[in-house]
Amino acid sequence: MRRRLSIALGALAALSAGQMAAAADPFKCPNVGGDFVFGQEANINTLDQMTSSTISTRNIAMNIYESLMTRDENNRPILELAESMTESPDRLTYTFKLRQGVQFHNGKPMTSADVVASFDRYAKVGNQRSTLDNVQRWDAPDPQTFVITMKKVQPTFIQALSSFSVPIVIIPAEFRDVPAQQLTNPIGTGPFQLVEAVPGSAVKLKRYDGYKPNVTFDQRTGFGGYKQACLNTVTFRIVTEPGARVAGLRTGELQGVEDVPAKSVPDLKNDKKITILPLKNWWVQIANPNTSAPPTDNLLVRKAIQAALDMDEIMDAASDGNYQLNVGFQYPNQPDYTDAGKDVYNLHDAALAKKYLAEANYQGEPVILLTNKDYPPMYNSALVMQQQLQAVGINAQMKVVDWPTSVQMMQNTTEGWNFHFTGWGTQPALGALATMQFLIMPNATYKPKGGKDDPDMLAAWNDMNTLPTPEGRQQAFVRMQKLIFDRVYAVPFGSFTKIQAVRSNVNGFTPFRIPRMANVWMTP
Repeated sequence: MRRRLSIALGALAALSAGQMAAAADPFKCPNVGGDFVFGQEANINTLDQMTSSTISTRNIAMNIYESLMTRDENNRPILELAESMTESPDRLTYTFKLRQGVQFHNGKPMTSADVVASFDRYAKVGNQRSTLDNVQRWDAPDPQTFVITMKKVQPTFIQALSSFSVPIVIIPAEFRDVPAQQLTNPIGTGPFQLVEAVPGSAVKLKRYDGYKPNVTFDQRTGFGGYKQACLNTVTFRIVTEPGARVAGLRTGELQGVEDVPAKSVPDLKNDKKITILPLKNWWVQIANPNTSAPPTDNLLVRKAIQAALDMDEIMDAASDGNYQLNVGFQYPNQPDYTDAGKDVYNLHDAALAKKYLAEANYQGEPVILLTNKDYPPMYNSALVMQQQLQAVGINAQMKVVDWPTSVQMMQNTTEGWNFHFTGWGTQPALGALATMQFLIMPNATYKPKGGKDDPDMLAAWNDMNTLPTPEGRQQAFVRMQKLIFDRVYAVPFGSFTKIQAVRSNVNGFTPFRIPRMANVWMTP
């Protein structure tokens, strides 16, 4: 009998395959074969999933890799490469038993030594390695057991560990010491393995015939569950021009696309060979300041910029009118949502902006808006923001590069830019904890001076993770969001709906935070 695994956060004691019976038979591919060509909006900067928080990387890499834990369809933590997990009575030790018979794409059996090596590497180079700040150690007492010991009780640890924002994916032990973003031959345990990656062109995956599904589930759920590769190959083709994605979808050159321009949707709805797939609250459109570089190292300049902005105008340009104004970093339908900071959101107050500029003794120094054309919403947001800032006397200048270059600049330097334009999608969907981690070192997006966290932000973050009650942790999030608005550590514009689409002979493709290629099949 197959059994479903689940976690009830806050009441976690033991997790094993003996909790809840699943009545249905496991998924079986109705048809096997074919090459699914997916039109992706932007190029990738790396396939080293541990070191990249970009959507373009995650889209591909998370079909290659797996983790100890992930999230289900409703973003609740579930086991993936672990068969069971037990929390000690003092809540300081988590013991994972690994699923047996799991192999890497090179044919090597996965053991706890690989899990140890993966955690070791993540602790050194992982983009969100602060996840492990409260971990005292990890051990492998035997090949099938992995143990995490905490420094102190952290009620949110399983929530953080199961996040697929920048997950601790499990890789072979021999890759332990590969430097950040240098894992050019990604080998994981997922249903698809890498064939080739041609930067700027395409990444091709093929079905891994040695893949072992998680039989404690009967269906795919979220990015876990019972997964099968029905397709022979999946080709992620980089198609940055929206019109080209639409044309490729119409001709059948593309079987699916990541994004359809809103203006093309009415016409495509009349095409019986195409299925439109909307995904609400796709991301928070956002600009992140560089607080280490002048003039945005001056809070008064940042407040002037914040005061000048008309979010309706920015979001209308970014989304072709398909948007909602949204205060903060969660969506109104989510339990963590707060409107803290609304008093300084969408002010569109030119007089106030000029007052702040005068107080800052602003002398016309350039404010560099770092953006890209791979993602039109990011480019259009920057373009309108530039116009709005120039209208109040700010010397706003655009710096337009490709998406991977913009990410590398934002991550690796504090020179040559003042705002970086992006979208936060997966992280808000995963919850407040995953989103606020963006604002904490070692990779805080507001680039704090000296690489040191704002102490008030760090205190709120620690409370979000460690306070014993959900109410206390929620209040810490409210406090942290208010700090971000008051100190202008991020400028969220609003949120919009993403429109994806597939050819009508594509089955099983359901919009999610990541395009899941498992359990997808094509009919002739």
